[in-house]
Amino acid sequence: MGFWKDKKVFITGITGLLGSHLSNRLKKEGAFIVGLIRDRVCSSNLSYSGINIVHGELTDYYLINRAINEYEINTIFHLGAQTIVETANRDPLSTFESNIRGTYNLFEAIRGLSSIVKRIIVSSSDKAYGEHKELPYKEDYPLQGRNPYDCSKSCVDLLSQCYIHTYNLPISIARCGNIYGGGDLNFNRIIPGTILSLLKNERPIIRSDGSPKRDYIYVEDVVDGFLKLGDNMENPDVRGEAFNFSQEQPFTVIEVVDKIIKIMKKENLSPIIFGETRGEIKDQYLSCKKAKEILGFSPKYSLDEGLSLTIKWYEETFKKS
Repeated sequence: MGFWKDKKVFITGITGLLGSHLSNRLKKEGAFIVGLIRDRVCSSNLSYSGINIVHGELTDYYLINRAINEYEINTIFHLGAQTIVETANRDPLSTFESNIRGTYNLFEAIRGLSSIVKRIIVSSSDKAYGEHKELPYKEDYPLQGRNPYDCSKSCVDLLSQCYIHTYNLPISIARCGNIYGGGDLNFNRIIPGTILSLLKNERPIIRSDGSPKRDYIYVEDVVDGFLKLGDNMENPDVRGEAFNFSQEQPFTVIEVVDKIIKIMKKENLSPIIFGETRGEIKDQYLSCKKAKEILGFSPKYSLDEGLSLTIKWYEETFKKS
């Protein structure tokens, strides 16, 4: 079945949007999967069948160490994190504990088991860059997140680089734009929030003025990128490196909302625009040139195609309930 058959894979954040799609793909590829779960999420896109579950938190070093050792894990996808900006603003400590402490706990557990762990793919973010005037962001830009969530992602990225260069851990870093797709249950995000409002025949809400420009990348394209990092870890141009993954076609928030309204044929439900920017970075999007040249990465889904598939998932999931 290819590279991933019988690989022993440990996934943190497995119930999340990316984790669920990644695990479902790896199962099809014949991998042996162990997932770290803090809370069982009932509406998650994750298919629990065939997955070995470890219940606990990233901050529990001994649990992480035991799981990697006893299952003889050779591949780790570190996706687990507190990912909501407003949650981080309200309670930065919990975000720092999960994102920063959780990451160095994981790396310390791996450092003692480096003989069995062959590849570690860390999910960073475009938010790790903070704000830069020159666009699109490239991988050599400084990491300068300023608010709690962005800062935590900068720290995750820098910790990864620390363990790469000090302890030679086999890590590659993925920095993605805004990931969307079926299974995202964080409805304060613009895409799932808009879809849910329209399914309820309610006007969607845009908290900003609608003008911030962002990358939007469909989750299955991100899965492709993560798997390419994993199966190219022996390449010296990949191991220890960071890669941006994006569509390289940024859109404003209002453009995205308008596309969803059009696809769902809800033109009578115009968005409510609050215009509350609250220090939000105006424009933030990525160059994907490095991933294209070194990994052969190329997104398969346009925004319209990805949104259509995403809307279908929510229609099928929530119209049943």
